[in-house]
Formats: sequence, C-alpha cells, structure tokens
Amino acid sequence: MELRQLEYFVAVAEERNFTRAAERVHISQSGVSSQIRRLEHELGAELFDRSARTVTLTVAGEAALAHARAALASAGAVARAVDEVTGLVRGRLTVGMVVGCTVTPLFDALAAFHEAHPGVEVLLQEGNSDRLADGVRGGTVDLALIGVAGTTPEGLDALTLISEGLVAAVPPGHALADRKSLSLGELTAHPIICMPPGTGLRAVLDQACAAQDLRPTIALEAGASDAIADLAARGLGVAVLSASMATPHTDRLTALPLADADVPALLALVWRPAHNPAVRTLLNHARQAFGAPGGA
Repeated sequence: MELRQLEYFVAVAEERNFTRAAERVHISQSGVSSQIRRLEHELGAELFDRSARTVTLTVAGEAALAHARAALASAGAVARAVDEVTGLVRGRLTVGMVVGCTVTPLFDALAAFHEAHPGVEVLLQEGNSDRLADGVRGGTVDLALIGVAGTTPEGLDALTLISEGLVAAVPPGHALADRKSLSLGELTAHPIICMPPGTGLRAVLDQACAAQDLRPTIALEAGASDAIADLAARGLGVAVLSASMATPHTDRLTALPLADADVPALLALVWRPAHNPAVRTLLNHARQAFGAPGGA
C-alpha cells in the first residue's frame, strides 16, 4: 500500500468522479484507475461502485476513507516535523504590513529570512490594520504587522513591539505651539489631521474621545504619517500621531503629549495560533531584529 494510492482514493471519494480526481492529482485518469485497482486488489475488496455515472463508495470504501485521510494527515505531519528540525522551510509566506510602514527591523527580519530560506516565496501586502487582522484570521495572510488600540486582537497570537501614547503635532506659530501638553478637550477644539478608520492610531483616538463623549472634527485623513505631518506643517490642522511617528518631524512640528488619552497605541505582529514552520522561523528573525523576548 502506497501513500499515492491513498491520495488517489481520497480524491476519487471526494470528487465522486475519476476524471475530476485525475485533474486534481495531476495524472491521467487511467493512472488513477490503475492505482485504485491495485489498492482494491491488495485490500481484497472493491472501494467504489462504478455502475452509475457518479462514483460512490462501497461499504468497504466508507470504512477505509477516514483511515486513509488520517494516514495522509500523519504523513504530512511527519514532513512538517522534519522541516522544523532541519530548517528546510518551503512554500509561500504572505506577510501583511500597515500602509506607509517604515519599520526597518521588519525589513531586516524579512531579509534575514529570505537569505536563510531562499526556497520560500515571500509576498508582502499593505492594508489597514483591521483588514490585515481579518486576513490573518481567514488564512489569506500568515503574519501581519498591525497597529491596534490598547490590546491585541482576540483569537490571534501576538508580539507587541511598540506601546506608546498619542501626541498632537503643530507647526511654529500655531496657537498650541507653546504648550507642554494637551487634554483631549483642548485638542478637539481644533480641526484634526489623522489616520483613517480601520487603523490602530485612529482606533486609539476614537476610543479616547468616546470615553469623554468628545466629538472631534476630522479635517483631513491620510494613511501615512509623513503625509499627516506634511499637512499639519502647512497649517491645515493639528496632526495626531504616535510619539515615535512624530519624532522625525521635530524640525518643523512641536509634539504635545495628550495627557488624558489613556489608551496606548500598539504596534504588534499577529498570527494564527496554529501556524506553519515558515511563520515560526520568520518570528524568530523578527524577535532578533526587534530585540524582543523569545517564545512562539
């Protein structure tokens, strides 16, 4: 009995058609039929009733199907276990990243991973944090760097890389430029430039304002911190950024901590609890690049 015979048997059982099963396993229909006949001969029983147009399982076939699936699953688990031990990671890895992200350690981690495992195709896609988290949950994204408000998403494993507060940023000559800090009430008296809904920073701002029943006037939205800073520097509103996002713009903007915005802005890597060896390996590179503690 060979694994390929079990694979063909399961394919025919699920497709209920020898032609479709052959297309699924990428061999000829005669090849599938021949291997199924050999398996039936070895088992001493017919597995399929071929008398009708739709192929159906016999009683013996019904009894064998669950065991065949289990055998194939076990063989796959053996291969994955060997991959983890030997480091022979293969396949495709889809990594998500918030729009406008320039977090250099993530790029360093991707470069180190690619150098160590050139056989893995790495795909990088941008999106807002909510969509990326949904992609991880749905399996279309393997690992994502997202911004979140206060806590990481439920149902996903996470590694928090940055936790910091919001700041308001204004250009010289602005009415708030001489302040040391602001309250949310003082901030919302001015038009605001910030990230769009679905991003971590916007979620932080919205939650903090909702907690005080404040309704900010959002004058402009932009998906990249540089764009928000550029707009604020031109006097179009008060920029709301995280502390680290505001740092590169201190030559033209004054950053004012929001004293009563208690919800922290988090930047985190998120992934499904049941992850593949490629995810685990990239996480190890990410921990080294960010100087984060170990453990997967």
